[in-house]
Amino acid sequence: MAEEAILGFLENNDEIPHSGQFAVEHNLDHEEVKNVIKSLQAFRYIEAQVIKREFFDLTDEGKKYATEGTPEFHFFSAVPEEGTISMDDLKGMLDPSVFDVGSKQAPKKKWVAMGQQVSRTVQHVEDKVKEMLLQMQQGLELDNESLKSLKTRKLIILTEKWSGYSEVKKGPNYAPKRRSLATDLTRENLQNWTELDFKEYNFNAKGQPVDAGHLHPLLKVRKQFKDIFCQMGFEEMPTNNFVESSFWNFDALFQPQQHPARDSHDTFFLKAPSTTRELPEDYVARVKQVHETGGYGSRGYRYEWKREEANKNLLRTHTTAVSSRMLYALAKGPFTPKKYFSIDRVFRNEAVDPTHLAEFHQVEGLVCDRGLTLGDLIGLLQEFFSRLGQSHLLFSFYASEKNKGLCDCAFTGMPKLRFKPAYNPYTEPSIEIFSYHEKLEKWLEIGNSGMFRPEMLQPMGLPEDVRVIAWGLSLERPTMILYEIGNIRELFGHKVNLAQIKKNRICRIGIGSA
Repeated sequence: MAEEAILGFLENNDEIPHSGQFAVEHNLDHEEVKNVIKSLQAFRYIEAQVIKREFFDLTDEGKKYATEGTPEFHFFSAVPEEGTISMDDLKGMLDPSVFDVGSKQAPKKKWVAMGQQVSRTVQHVEDKVKEMLLQMQQGLELDNESLKSLKTRKLIILTEKWSGYSEVKKGPNYAPKRRSLATDLTRENLQNWTELDFKEYNFNAKGQPVDAGHLHPLLKVRKQFKDIFCQMGFEEMPTNNFVESSFWNFDALFQPQQHPARDSHDTFFLKAPSTTRELPEDYVARVKQVHETGGYGSRGYRYEWKREEANKNLLRTHTTAVSSRMLYALAKGPFTPKKYFSIDRVFRNEAVDPTHLAEFHQVEGLVCDRGLTLGDLIGLLQEFFSRLGQSHLLFSFYASEKNKGLCDCAFTGMPKLRFKPAYNPYTEPSIEIFSYHEKLEKWLEIGNSGMFRPEMLQPMGLPEDVRVIAWGLSLERPTMILYEIGNIRELFGHKVNLAQIKKNRICRIGIGSA
């Protein structure tokens, strides 16, 4: 009905001046008229201009000002034409609400000079706010600036928004009746194409969103880390067992059984099965000896090593437990230099806060070869982090009172790094790795590194001149830095925002590294 009315009217007339008036005159619903005009305009049957209007009513305060005048006008009128008047006298003359608003608005409009005494700066003023309010009551339109000032003072309230069209005219494709357009390139349509009108294709239109999975930021960063390791010639270690024995997780790493990390408040121990069934007995005996009495140039820890402690099962606290298994397997045959890495989940009984979780991912790399030194470890860290950031790593390692053993490093992926000498039971020397988080405005520990001790390596059966350099990183904290996430619980766990997972940007660390 509306389409026929609009096209038929334009056949004999130049334009439709106003869609609202047209709807009333032809007894049509205005919303239907608007939709038809929009559709016809899209196919260029007609041309039209959009018009929008807002309708306001006066608030109770606005109605009061329209009747009695504004507080600033009453405030101005109470100031004598000549001379001054004290604030206290003015306050006594005026209603409290009038004095409160007027004492702010009158000076703002530069009608009066304020101080202990109040005086006029002009002799006559017009109450324009009252005039605008009266115009609105009469149904007259105000300019945008006037409306804005009244809305700011909450003297008017929006009651209705109206939109429509004006100057509705014939378009380049006008016809008294809409033609049926062919939309599909079927066999029949192609055979009769000269007799048909085809719908124009919009090649700039976006297609329907494809339903698909989205990679989590952790998976993106994990892939980049893995690519960097592979570029450097590393082999991936199998990390498919989350449950590990205390022996491989602690004892094989020369970590004493009384170490705080082995307490239940730091480690998740299993109730069932509570203990392991199999351990290599000859290796267990050598580990027990080095713990109790030392060996290989070490005094040991001088305590009674207990097998029952080593048998306890737990959720692994680090992937270094996997490294110890791989090195033990390597020691069984003729020695071959190896480069290993792993990226997988570990578990620690920690209090959850913005930077800590009880379950997180560890990235670990190690190199096993003859004659390795601290210099090789530092050089490997330089190479690893330069690939990580796609830039040269500015590295200097020194310890002094001035810098307290910290050295600054800069690279694109995580531009602020520090390395700090540290202590670990199974590495000597050891170096902690820190990165600065701009959003949290503090340094976060993201990794650890060092050289495995002889007390760990030689009981395995590795040759005396074989050394192992290794380092480990958290996967979550670099991801937080790269994606500017301030709370680790928003990255991993039940508080993750799935909408953000769909929108997070691609991770490009290490791309193009040589």
